[in-house]
Amino acid sequence: QVHLVESGGGLVQPGGSLRLSCAVSGSAVNDYIMAWYRQAPGKVRELVADIINGGHSNIRDSVKGRFTISTDSATNTVSLHMDRLQPEDTAVYLCNAKKSYFSANNYWGQGTQVTVSS
Repeated sequence: QVHLVESGGGLVQPGGSLRLSCAVSGSAVNDYIMAWYRQAPGKVRELVADIINGGHSNIRDSVKGRFTISTDSATNTVSLHMDRLQPEDTAVYLCNAKKSYFSANNYWGQGTQVTVSS
């Protein structure tokens, strides 16, 4: 069983930066496809970025150039570094782990709130 715990959310002004972290327990972070999703009120959950076994990453077009995803095997964490945040980035950000894109087993964290507002 994989357990995910997110941290690092908060209130930030437009143009600011935040770094979200997701601590992974029960398995090695680079054994999984690790992803960050977000869900804003009244909107569907959307994939923000993922990283495949600690290597290749995919970034959503709307945040490309502003967000970066990475893993750290020493701390067994996956991070999402967010720069030049905009109000439309406001959402609950959730960490996700799965063995493959076709896996029926998806693990989720509880989420962390990011609010971008002046």
